[in-house]
Amino acid sequence: MSTHDDFRAAGNPMFNDNKLKLGVFGTNCSNACAITLAETSFEPTFDHNVKIAKQLEAAGWECMVPIARWRGFGGPSNFNGVNMDTFTWAAALAAVTEKLQFFSTTHIPTLNPIVATKMATTIDHISKGRYGLNLVTGWFTPEMEMFGVPMMEHDTRYEYATEWMEIVETLWERNGVNFEGQFLKVKDAFSEPKPYNKAGRPVLICAGASGKGLQFTAKFCDFNFGFMQDMESGSAWVKKVKDLARTEYQRELGTFTACPVVVRETEKEAQEYYDYYVKEKGDWEACENICEVLQVQSQNHSPEMYQKFKERFVAGWGGYPIIGTPEQVADKLIALSNTGVDGALLTMVDYNEELPFFNKKVMPLLKQAGLRN
Repeated sequence: MSTHDDFRAAGNPMFNDNKLKLGVFGTNCSNACAITLAETSFEPTFDHNVKIAKQLEAAGWECMVPIARWRGFGGPSNFNGVNMDTFTWAAALAAVTEKLQFFSTTHIPTLNPIVATKMATTIDHISKGRYGLNLVTGWFTPEMEMFGVPMMEHDTRYEYATEWMEIVETLWERNGVNFEGQFLKVKDAFSEPKPYNKAGRPVLICAGASGKGLQFTAKFCDFNFGFMQDMESGSAWVKKVKDLARTEYQRELGTFTACPVVVRETEKEAQEYYDYYVKEKGDWEACENICEVLQVQSQNHSPEMYQKFKERFVAGWGGYPIIGTPEQVADKLIALSNTGVDGALLTMVDYNEELPFFNKKVMPLLKQAGLRN
């Protein structure tokens, strides 16, 4: 029996029968994923997050994934500058819900693997197995420098993450762990309790997209998180990562993507609101700061492509935008599912204001289409 079968047998939401799984992204951070100065009632408070979680749970969504952030990106909005820690966030939300899956996003270099093992297992028990880790190797240099460590070279970060993950995985299985690697050393390490379910560990996701990143994800994780430029390249990405995991590691690997969503009664209303929060009220200074770190500028694209890329960052962290009436939004999510992707994290400017309409109007159409039970 595979780990995925164990998760399925345990009733983990990420392995249910829904063809297109749905979650939300970034509700622990100010502005969530929209780099905008548009008015919003959303705040990254615990009360707001509980309200969002309850709405998602009532409508049958699968998960909430937070963003690990230690400082903002500047600009007039100081995008993501107010942010809740993702471990205590997940523990608290798991305790007041019954069905939703919660993740903790962790920058691996900032957390000792023994501490991470204990924290993750504790939340796994609080949630009764509705928990996972979103593994990030750290990419925002000013954040890493806060911890007094130099930013590692890209491939080195994944070599470090591999040692970290080997320690954590072994500790989830047994005690008395000794490890001496290039970066990490532990002596007679011990961690109890062990994970909640027979799967033997929480669900693991990673957004690694480079050669090293995909190898790490295929070896250790259950889902690869990726950003789609369009449906065609999305299909190619899904096939590539699934083939890699099967061929190199004899494992099944799921896929998740992200989409900023604007759904309104009319197409005109939806497009006007998108143009308002992105083009008119976008915090382009914060966006430039992010792009500079990510070196989007260095990619060999036309000025038009640059603009499209940056517009998507402002709209929702670079996700594939889905804009329109309930029927149009449902059709686009059906097309998304047809790429083979297993799920989507949807982002909104104002979750509490926009979720009720999505749940009332779009969810029934997804059920009719056979994407949701």
